[in-house]
Amino acid sequence: MTGGKNSILILRERKAVDIVPDPISKKNYLDLPAPGLSDNRADVDRLRQELARVIGPVSIGPGIMNSVSRVLRESGWKATATVGVTDSGWRLVDLEGGDTTARHFGIAVDIGTTTVVVYLVDMRTGEVLDVEAGYNGQIKYGEDILTRIFNAGDSEGLGLLQSAVVGSLNELIADLSERNGIDGKEISAAAVGANTTMVHLFLGLDPSNICVAPYIPVVNSPGIVEAGFIGLGVNSRSPVYIFPSIGSYLGGDVIAGVLACGMHRRDELALLVDIGTNGEIVLGNSQWMVACAGAAGPALEGGVAASGMRAEMGAVDSIRISPETERAVYSTIGEKSPLGICGSGLVDGIAELFLNDIIDRSGRFRDGRDSYLVVPSGESGTGSDIVISQVDINNLMRTKGAVNAAVDLLMESVGCDLKELGKFYAAGAFGHHLDIESAVTLGLYPDLPRDKMVRVGNSSGEGARMALMSLQSMRDAADIAANITYFELNASQDFMNRFVSSKFIPHTNMDYYPTVKKKLADRKLLKI
Repeated sequence: MTGGKNSILILRERKAVDIVPDPISKKNYLDLPAPGLSDNRADVDRLRQELARVIGPVSIGPGIMNSVSRVLRESGWKATATVGVTDSGWRLVDLEGGDTTARHFGIAVDIGTTTVVVYLVDMRTGEVLDVEAGYNGQIKYGEDILTRIFNAGDSEGLGLLQSAVVGSLNELIADLSERNGIDGKEISAAAVGANTTMVHLFLGLDPSNICVAPYIPVVNSPGIVEAGFIGLGVNSRSPVYIFPSIGSYLGGDVIAGVLACGMHRRDELALLVDIGTNGEIVLGNSQWMVACAGAAGPALEGGVAASGMRAEMGAVDSIRISPETERAVYSTIGEKSPLGICGSGLVDGIAELFLNDIIDRSGRFRDGRDSYLVVPSGESGTGSDIVISQVDINNLMRTKGAVNAAVDLLMESVGCDLKELGKFYAAGAFGHHLDIESAVTLGLYPDLPRDKMVRVGNSSGEGARMALMSLQSMRDAADIAANITYFELNASQDFMNRFVSSKFIPHTNMDYYPTVKKKLADRKLLKI
């Protein structure tokens, strides 16, 4: 997947959120006085003192001191210093001869359980120059989080999982660098949004306690680390900011999403839902926030479905079923020959199966078949049938049941009603492409007035871009994390009871879904 100038979209109708550039790495061109008998300061001291005048105290480590001396002398004391933020100030990242301030790059990173995305950002303006996405290489060690946590139970397994995700990111960074004519060493900062387990595996931390009561991770706020510590394919002294997590299953990707949506700045009550391998939910406004999360299952993550694939060229991304013939009419990404079904196509297809009375409210095929044919083998680009199977439907029913139960529990716990919501944010890359009507039909999303429902793009990536470009956004993220009250669903019997009773389309209580009731009534499938 490649993109361009406006690759990060926080809202589908808008470009990326505008912020005043105050990035976590800065470039300064310096014309230093040459040393002499009357000015016998050492080379590193001369640079340090000039930087202190321009930006404030800057630490310069011994590993770069020889390079400082060489560059200053070779450049005639005219050089560009790149500094990066630390937890306690600024640190010298690089020194280049001449004026290189026009070339200042950073990366915003979203690490998902299935997919990793890297955005190349112009650090002068915040503009997204390019984007690249790929599978998280950890998949070969387990498609779900719990399997990966188990496989990280010893130092060898943990090392393999860390190498896999860092290797995946480095491949994307290399592709972006080559395509845009830059050297990876010119990338002087990174910001990362990821769930709690992905953060642990990215940093090589033991995640085993995350899935065992009382579900306590090694760290929730790792802060800023050096790229060289991780092995990231950028300048080794670059600051890498990692969004804080809240709990075992509520990670920095959600904090980044809240930052990007801006719900923490407004008085109106808002609900943010990000459905992926985890179902992550935040409710609140500028005064308070509550959140919960839990394993929603990998039903919508591409390769798990019988004919599943990631949202890329050739993926069936929308489906409609003819009431007369019960045949599927579909579209594919890029209008290419169909190769499989991505998450949005799966949700569309199952919603259509329900609206056409091919499956019942429990998600079972009424005629006992085990699959529905979307694309016959003669039309597919693989030469095989592309289908939605009963197993696919069962998996999605578990996912939607978990989301239903979590939203119900969260709303009830704070005494709020869905009618009080001012905005509903459908977050994540999946939420950005998902048809809202299909999601409501299945009960993945609540049945709200559509003008209150906002598709959000990759909010984790956009939040990472904001933190990359703004020290204030980084501080805001810390405040958001500190002010969220987290409900641990793993310890809630109430959640499990709701989950068991919510695996019906669209919900156990049809009155919660008036527009779906009307659709069924119009098709004479339900009496109102």
